[in-house]
Amino acid sequence: MTQSVISTKPLESPWQGLDPFLFAVHHVDNYPAGDGRLGIKPEDRAKEGQGWRMYHGERVPGFPAHPHRGFETVSIVLKGYVDHADSLGVGARYGQGDVQWLTTGGGIEHGEMFPLVNTDKPNTMEMFQIWLNLPPEGKSANPAFEMFWAEEIPVIEKDGTKVTAIAGAFGDVRPLAPPTDSWASKPENELAIWLIDIDKSGSITLPTASMEALRRAYIYEGQANFDGNVLPANHLANLDASRATTIRNDGDQRVRILLLQSKPIEAPVVARGPFVLNTNEEMIETVMKYQSEGYGRWPWPTRAHTHDPDERRFIRYPDGRRVTPPAG
Repeated sequence: MTQSVISTKPLESPWQGLDPFLFAVHHVDNYPAGDGRLGIKPEDRAKEGQGWRMYHGERVPGFPAHPHRGFETVSIVLKGYVDHADSLGVGARYGQGDVQWLTTGGGIEHGEMFPLVNTDKPNTMEMFQIWLNLPPEGKSANPAFEMFWAEEIPVIEKDGTKVTAIAGAFGDVRPLAPPTDSWASKPENELAIWLIDIDKSGSITLPTASMEALRRAYIYEGQANFDGNVLPANHLANLDASRATTIRNDGDQRVRILLLQSKPIEAPVVARGPFVLNTNEEMIETVMKYQSEGYGRWPWPTRAHTHDPDERRFIRYPDGRRVTPPAG
């Protein structure tokens, strides 16, 4: 094993995280054509499990309203769409390369439904959701919602390789600004989220970071060569971030990698379902408060709210302001 590769391991589900990343999930669902109301046709319901899942949805796949506190969700939607609705009154439809970064802070409820917008062809969904811990001082921060439209996310293309820099500078290429209370908001924490696609015979050399930064590569497609150490799909590699690791594709299939990097927060983690705190006392207080008060009035007609079938990508804020992706 070369010096740039510290250790390797088969992937488990969910993908194991390194502080401050709690875990990552990769959803790939080959949904059929929709019923015209963003849901599954009755005749297709019996096919659940054959390449797609309903998750917790009854008619529309997805995750109806549920609470979170104490961490962030970074949702990267490569294919398909997500309909977002939350207890702050924010609604959105995003996808096709967009990234939603949600700071849950002191507490929020949100729903994430997967609308089947196509009625005449399949609705393929591919997305990552990364759970990113907040430092102790961020556990009570005001919830915040940020959208990175696909058209604005920096992309580096060179030598048969494409790097999508969602967080963390890649050489001279700077990413979009993360939410204010995120561990990623301070450059000295060296947090990075990069999607790396390497075509046949392509290669990429990763920029270096400090010795304190933890770096993990998740290979989810193809066979990747890390400075001579070859790993197949469904494996992870812990890398020495202080070394300029070169990744090559020596096979016939495209290599796809999610790379996560950061200096650790190094704070205690007490996790219970949708809540991530630092002490048992905080957890007990959080659960009791949520059970008695919730996170405000749910402002949407249903817990599994979806937006109008004809809507395209957008964000609508409680004050009525509407934001759409940049033209072109």
